[in-house]
Amino acid sequence: MVDGSGKKWIKQRLLTGERALFKSENLRVEDCIFDDGESPLKESRDIDVRGSMFRWKYPLWYCKNVTVKDSDWFEMARAGVWYTEDISVENAIFQAPKNFRRCKGVSLANVQFTNAAETLWNCEGVNLKDVTAKGDYFAMNCKDVSVENFRLDGNYCFDGAKNVVIKNSRMLSKDSFWNSENVTVYDSFISGEYLGWNAKNLTLVNCTVESLQGMCYIENLVMKNCKLVNTTLAFEYSTIDVEIVNEIDSVKNPSGGKIRAAGIKELIMEADKVDVTKTEIITGG
Repeated sequence: MVDGSGKKWIKQRLLTGERALFKSENLRVEDCIFDDGESPLKESRDIDVRGSMFRWKYPLWYCKNVTVKDSDWFEMARAGVWYTEDISVENAIFQAPKNFRRCKGVSLANVQFTNAAETLWNCEGVNLKDVTAKGDYFAMNCKDVSVENFRLDGNYCFDGAKNVVIKNSRMLSKDSFWNSENVTVYDSFISGEYLGWNAKNLTLVNCTVESLQGMCYIENLVMKNCKLVNTTLAFEYSTIDVEIVNEIDSVKNPSGGKIRAAGIKELIMEADKVDVTKTEIITGG
């Protein structure tokens, strides 16, 4: 069958067996189930999938120009999208881990990852909107990432990521943004120990942070109009330019820069560890 756009059309089929639609081109798949067979759409091009279910492993590897709407990846659809270019997914649930690896041009909207372990690794050109995820090591080593209205329950997110902008999000994540570079977060909440260690050019704007030993070992940490809640031993060995609108619980041995805050309950500055003259501290009104 061919639809009005000239695409071949497969509708309401149960597709089984290895490589069921291998190397397909210019294809529309609607209300279908992919089951009991690896790599059903491997090496395919110009694919439009609607209202379908992926129930087995490796469904979309080495593909190009893929649109998926109102479709879901079940628990055994592991490692579902690898080495694929220009893929958009809208209105989907992913039960399977390790999805999206070494992909380029990834757009996800209204997507839920119920098991996001090792998901979105080493991808480039990523756009996330209205995405929720539960699992560790989300978005490791990704580049050129735009995120809006993201909800994460999982540790070690965005480890090694570069050129990331995050807006209006909530992340419960220990060790987030480790080893990252050029990350900017706006209007968001982040809770987790050891936030941002070994990062370079980390900027937080209008954010609330809760962290034990957060923001340490950072080269060029900028915080504008931020709030620190239950955050202790902050900024150790970091170069900083931070504006905190409330009282900080404790600060320890920043390498240099400026702190502006309503107050600091405990200030630890050890002259044998850092040059204390390199840090300017302004508290109060």
